[in-house]
Amino acid sequence: MDFQEIRELIELFSKSDLDRLKIKREGFEFKLVRGRAGSVEVTSGASPAPQAAIQVAAAPEPVEDESLHYVTSPIVGTYYSAPNPKADAFVRVGSRVSSGQTLCIIEAMKLMNEIQCDVAGEVVSCLVENAQPVEFGQKLFAIKTS
Repeated sequence: MDFQEIRELIELFSKSDLDRLKIKREGFEFKLVRGRAGSVEVTSGASPAPQAAIQVAAAPEPVEDESLHYVTSPIVGTYYSAPNPKADAFVRVGSRVSSGQTLCIIEAMKLMNEIQCDVAGEVVSCLVENAQPVEFGQKLFAIKTS
């Protein structure tokens, strides 16, 4: 198993919903375990040195741009882009938004919480898929302020 294969496995694992993955191949043991906050712990049995843990981001984040403002989730719950399944999304990439405008809903314990924008600008990226679980502090939208 070469470095590129290991790298691809880590990337695929980071994007999956799996909690752990263990591969044994040709005297080589490779184990991935998802830790807290979506991090991934990587250990390998082929190394003669003590096993080390490498932290890998669960999902690639956009490059930090100082002109961007990130709207984050204030609670743990499920993200919804529209008020109901048949309705249009509150906002889309390219939408102009104003302070106080509803961007999405996060459902927590059967309560629907409207998440409002705290700046005016243009939505340049939606960082979450509809009906996806979100964590406290997770980035939901990137907004280019005006």
